[in-house]
Amino acid sequence: MSWDVTGMGAVASVGRDTDELFAALCAGRSGVNELRGFDHSRYSARHAYEVDDRPGTGTDVPRRATALLIDAIGQAARDAGLDEKDLGGIPVLIGTGLRELRSVELWQRDGVAFGAGELHFGTALRAAFGADDTHTFSNACSAGLYALALGTDLLTRGAADTVIVAGVDVLTETMYGLLERVQPVPPERVRPFDRNRAGVLMGEGAAAVVLKRVADAGTPVHGRVRSVAINCDAFHVTAPDPVGIATAIREAHTRAGVKPKDIDLVMVHGTGTLLNDETEAIALADVFGPDADKPLMTATKSMTGHTSGASGLLNLVVALRALAEGRIPPTVGLDDPVDEAAGFRFVTGEAVHASMTAAQLNAFGFGGVNAVAIVEAVR
Repeated sequence: MSWDVTGMGAVASVGRDTDELFAALCAGRSGVNELRGFDHSRYSARHAYEVDDRPGTGTDVPRRATALLIDAIGQAARDAGLDEKDLGGIPVLIGTGLRELRSVELWQRDGVAFGAGELHFGTALRAAFGADDTHTFSNACSAGLYALALGTDLLTRGAADTVIVAGVDVLTETMYGLLERVQPVPPERVRPFDRNRAGVLMGEGAAAVVLKRVADAGTPVHGRVRSVAINCDAFHVTAPDPVGIATAIREAHTRAGVKPKDIDLVMVHGTGTLLNDETEAIALADVFGPDADKPLMTATKSMTGHTSGASGLLNLVVALRALAEGRIPPTVGLDDPVDEAAGFRFVTGEAVHASMTAAQLNAFGFGGVNAVAIVEAVR
């Protein structure tokens, strides 16, 4: 079974819509910059991948996650031909890592006005779109694909004909500080799978897709979701487990009715951390076996940073554009691959052109919440 993607929207540090995002990624343009959202004198790290949407003074403001989410959902709704002022009755499923934690930080420390009711994205989505069936899931870095899995379940059960799936996260001082304390050297950029990587930097972004069980006649379709597989191996609070990851990949293949040799493109999780990249490479090598050198691979976090709950759906948008256009963005900063990934066909340097049909998306979160999706082009 498959589900049609009829609308897409995206916002990230390198682009404010899907066209701008994909063009920037294919050009190898990184969104990394000096940290702007808060005082970086408290931290040894100095960089992040932020969306430039703050007031001219650069002062941080509350509800930025909500604003990015509304932007992405509005784009996707318009792209799908929906009445964006009346999304009533359409389930809206949102994956996030931190929701409006940054707004709480501003309220608690600086006294910035922020009402408790604004913590729930549904309040703003009802006002903006008339959305009356909204659900938010906090599943760390796999949250976007987790929401995608629930969306496909609703369509399969016939509980809805159309669903909107979205993911969003923005920088918070809390997470920025926590990450700094588990990385020996403050990274200046994200370099997935490179031997000289120093760790991860957070990015900001939002992405949304409109899914239909069957697209209406004449409705353009960007691509199809063939399967989403989810598991929670609970191996460790932060450390990933290659066995749990490999299990999720195999289940996604089985649900989609594909074999490793059928996958043309892998959008890796690729966080650039000292442990995660090697673990992901071990799992991919285990599943793909003799076909590990067949799919092309790329890591968009090298240009967007780690957008947490938005990352899986940003990869979904990029993957469908790549399949449709036959063009794959490069992995920036990957000069010397780790041994575990030495046999993989990573796209580096410049974007490459290739004829592709199927792509795999990886997203792995704290606590061992692993999510893998398979998408295909529409011919």
